[in-house]
Amino acid sequence: MKLPQSAPASRLMAGIVAVLLVMTAVVISSTVIALDSLGGARSRQVDQIEPAARRANDLNRALLDQETGVRGFVLTTQDDFLTPYLEGQKAEEEAARDVRALIGDPGGRVALIEDLARQWRAEYATLTITAARPGLTPGPGGDIERGKVLFDQIRTELTALRGDILELSRQTRDELQHAASVVLWLVIGMGVLLVAVIGGLSLLLYRLLIAPLAELADHTRQVASGDFEHEIDVNGPRETVQLGEDVNAMRRRIVQELATLETAKTELQRSNSELEQFAYVASHDLQEPLRKVASFCQLLQRRYGGQLDERADQYIGFAVDGAKRMQVLINDLLAFSRVGRMTREQTLVDLNVLVQQVLDSYSDRVEETGARVEIADLPSVRGEASLLSAVFQNLISNALKFKGTEAPVITLGVERDDEMWKFTVRDNGIGIEPEYADRIFVIFQRLHPKDAYPGTGIGLAMCRKIVEYHGGTIWLKTDVDSGTTFEFTLPVVPELVAQPEEVHV
Repeated sequence: MKLPQSAPASRLMAGIVAVLLVMTAVVISSTVIALDSLGGARSRQVDQIEPAARRANDLNRALLDQETGVRGFVLTTQDDFLTPYLEGQKAEEEAARDVRALIGDPGGRVALIEDLARQWRAEYATLTITAARPGLTPGPGGDIERGKVLFDQIRTELTALRGDILELSRQTRDELQHAASVVLWLVIGMGVLLVAVIGGLSLLLYRLLIAPLAELADHTRQVASGDFEHEIDVNGPRETVQLGEDVNAMRRRIVQELATLETAKTELQRSNSELEQFAYVASHDLQEPLRKVASFCQLLQRRYGGQLDERADQYIGFAVDGAKRMQVLINDLLAFSRVGRMTREQTLVDLNVLVQQVLDSYSDRVEETGARVEIADLPSVRGEASLLSAVFQNLISNALKFKGTEAPVITLGVERDDEMWKFTVRDNGIGIEPEYADRIFVIFQRLHPKDAYPGTGIGLAMCRKIVEYHGGTIWLKTDVDSGTTFEFTLPVVPELVAQPEEVHV
């Protein structure tokens, strides 16, 4: 099912909600009408027809009481026997009035019964009572046959009235049963409709929203997996299509950036090649003339030292010193450029042996300054021994170079930090201000004049490059009271399970 791209999801949802509201309104209206019909039928049956049937029986009883009272008075001539006759007339009037109030006068039977009852009383009952009353001059009595005929007609009409009421009751029960059936089918229909609506709405939502989003997700995952040439084309609501277009635009930008990166990579490779060529030239073509300059300047200094004036000797000294500085700087630059570029096989390095070798190379300087070096039991790590040696050489050399007024105290410690060894190199020297914590690791950055402390400003930059090449980090610890503390990390060798977990000096 493909949707027009111009249809937004909000409009589609609004249409679905409108249809649901209309269907709900129709169902509710039909149910209300059916329930009203059911209630009306029940009310007529309970509140009208059944009370009317009872009052019709009361009407029949009232007329029978009148006939019984007349017969009893004729036989006994006692006024007490006239009580049912007199009370029956009142009961007849009330019962007839109630029947009319409840169901009206179906077929005019109530009025006819009242007329026949009056006629029966006028033509028979009253005459018979008067003729039978003692002490009075007997008059003509009522015609018994005529009275019987009239009362039989009354009975016939009463039976017909009860039949009419029974027919009304049957009709009302039919209406009640019909209304109940309608309500039942409406409830069943509402259940079926609810299931159908839920199923249809679920299917519709799947087609309108979920399926397009799932299709977009599949396209996006394909692009995210590296297939940047894959074109994203989805159908669905406007929002989904626009999202697909946005992802497609992002994919095109990534393709463009990748092309740019490829160009930059090629340029970087070319630049690295030129840098390697420069390193080769610097190590061969530049070193040779530089050595000649230094050698001849030293010859001039030895042969003509003291023969020229003082300024000439000073100039020759400047030339010799500059040539030597240039040689040191070129060698340091070569060493810095080779870190990570000219790799050797990484082996397991015992840092205890390596640091001891570094200290042996600085034994003269250590003895000259009276330095004390405290070294923890160091672990073995995997790396290039020559590069790791350069890290400890630079840090120990700086501790000896930037000493304070007291004899240097250098401490090397180590502790286990999850999957890394954290090394600490601490001294009691002149220290470094915290604001220079990042600057000192930038190449050629010096915090002191070159005349005050010798060096090229490459040592700490090389330390950072070597440590990062081995998978660690190095930083200056700034929360110290005095001296300088460097910390750096190196990965723990997984196969060395016997290494100490944490070692402090």
